[in-house]
Amino acid sequence: MDVNSAFLNGVLEVEVYIQQPSGYEIKGHKDKMLKLKKALCGLKQVPRAWNSRIDKYFQENGFNKCPYEHALYIKIKDGDILIVCLYVDDLIFTGSNQSMFNEFKEVMTKEFEMTDMGLMTYYLGIEVKQQKDGIFISHESYAKEILKKFKMENRKLISTPTEYGIKMSKHEEGKSVDPTFFKSLVGSLRYLTCTRPDILHAVELVSRCIESPTTTHFKATKRIFRYLKCTIDFGLFYSVSNYYKLVGYSNSDWGGDIDDRRSTTGFVFFMGDIVNIWMSKKQTIVTLSTCEAEYVAATSYICHAIWLTNLLKEIGLIQKEPTKVCVDNKSAIALAKNPVFHDRSKHIDICYHYIRGCVARKDVQVEYVKSQDQVADIFTKPLTSEDFIRLRNLLGVTRSSLRGRVGS
Repeated sequence: MDVNSAFLNGVLEVEVYIQQPSGYEIKGHKDKMLKLKKALCGLKQVPRAWNSRIDKYFQENGFNKCPYEHALYIKIKDGDILIVCLYVDDLIFTGSNQSMFNEFKEVMTKEFEMTDMGLMTYYLGIEVKQQKDGIFISHESYAKEILKKFKMENRKLISTPTEYGIKMSKHEEGKSVDPTFFKSLVGSLRYLTCTRPDILHAVELVSRCIESPTTTHFKATKRIFRYLKCTIDFGLFYSVSNYYKLVGYSNSDWGGDIDDRRSTTGFVFFMGDIVNIWMSKKQTIVTLSTCEAEYVAATSYICHAIWLTNLLKEIGLIQKEPTKVCVDNKSAIALAKNPVFHDRSKHIDICYHYIRGCVARKDVQVEYVKSQDQVADIFTKPLTSEDFIRLRNLLGVTRSSLRGRVGS
């Protein structure tokens, strides 16, 4: 559902004055100002005023605001649940009872001027195909738009978004490229990573070079577009399942950035067999060993795991067992489980030892996984074509016609 003229529904909490509009001045009082009684579009206070208004309405009508995701509202009634996600003036809702949907639409339409958009098929550039056996999401139309916008639709196809083993520096040789154009290019690709985890690391690599891009960086970016053209209809399929146990993979590429020697953290969460959260990000510190880099990456993963576990609990998907994190470094696992390793870890900042408390409380369970089974590898380093496709299948990134996960 969409709220029509949402910002006009806000209630101003501060006094705001405006000049009299041209042509509507009051005779004899042209030197006076008008005091607003209601919000107007264009005021910097309006977004907050609208959000406060609808937040108050939700909480006065039986909804609980999720403390772990402030745009999420939950209503439980007679064992049924209604979940509403608010994005500015758009509402996405789902739940377990059709009558709750109808009631919700009726009361919202009475309170606000609303447009019922029906079953979600397109949202913020994301295409949604809802079927009996699951939901497929992709950015196919958006991908075609940016390929055309940047004149990349006729490029030669390629099977991976990055060249195997590439180490990219901010100071690569080549002629300078317009930074504004390059930022637009990379920014367009970043939005695609919402449904395309397979290109996340490649986009993250070129994002590091947006301040002073050269033709070498531009060539690496064009390769992502060539891969995108080859996989234009790829996306994620979320199948119907009652299995929602949370499992994750955490990995790092030690000293992978050749400019500052910082490592890259990569992790991914699966709920049952379905991927739902992924990240590739350069670490904020320089680590002294592979063990330490993996330890820092696992800590970042576990912070997200605790947040996600709490969020799932709010919507009734309680994780009864510790959240499993799979790491391919035995030293990092030992460091997380055994506080006796003092000499090896005393230089590590206290914030990264958060993982030890979580392991001790059995909030999470750290387990070893072989490197060839480490799904998070795809978020930390450029891979061979064979390894990349294998891990892409494990992530569940597939064509819309295949509708489902290829790997296991």
